[in-house]
Amino acid sequence: MNWQLWSKQIDAIVRLEIRRYWLGRRWIGIYLLILAPIALLTLRAMFAPARALNVSVTNLNLTYAVVFQTFLLRLSVFFSCMQIFARMLRGEILEKTLHYYLLTPVRREVLAIGKYVAGLVAVIALFAICIVTTYLLLFLPSPGGVDFLIHGAGIPHLARYLIIAMLACVGYGAVFLLVGLYFKNPVGPALAISAWESFNFVLPSALQKISVIHYLNALCPVPLPKSPFAVLTDPTPAFISIPSLLLFTASVLIMVSMKIRRTEVTYSAD
Repeated sequence: MNWQLWSKQIDAIVRLEIRRYWLGRRWIGIYLLILAPIALLTLRAMFAPARALNVSVTNLNLTYAVVFQTFLLRLSVFFSCMQIFARMLRGEILEKTLHYYLLTPVRREVLAIGKYVAGLVAVIALFAICIVTTYLLLFLPSPGGVDFLIHGAGIPHLARYLIIAMLACVGYGAVFLLVGLYFKNPVGPALAISAWESFNFVLPSALQKISVIHYLNALCPVPLPKSPFAVLTDPTPAFISIPSLLLFTASVLIMVSMKIRRTEVTYSAD
């Protein structure tokens, strides 16, 4: 195994793909998902009366937990990963450009991993900016929020939100990279996966663990109140949830490598 050659090839693919991502039209929807909460919190900071901004730290923490777990995690990160990773290889086939890569002396699994890493770098960078900005816009206008950031657990909480978003991109990115190899249109599978993740809390305990969101929720610094319909399940400790999620991701990427080896690029059929 020529690991040195493969690492150089992955690095070259990552650099090329990142330049394509930032300028691609497929990112318009992602930019809107990222800018929406930033715009709303900016308007709140600029125009809300001082009384409305003087909120307790407990309420601020709960508010951001709701925004993060419902909008950012389940909507923005999830569908951004679908948009990027599901079309990463399938889009090349539909646009009849994948053969340019296949004509180069690069193993197919190296190509897939290179594209995956490029997508991760771009998506994680964007959502890191979004999370830091929204977190500061929510806490800084409040006197209690400023004290929480400087002297309290504000920065550690922010670091945990960043780690959770990064792990979400890692897990969902691998899943949708595999989905793109099996389905021409990823919308149907994406909606099915979204339903599984969204209603995970009503499933039996054993089935709850067959999801990305179960392990991400266990890492959140501020847990949300349980639904009355939720099946109570003990949260998985971080020292188990993080390795489990990474092991799951590695397994999916192995499936991607096995699938892309057998994939025949027949443009007439697509």
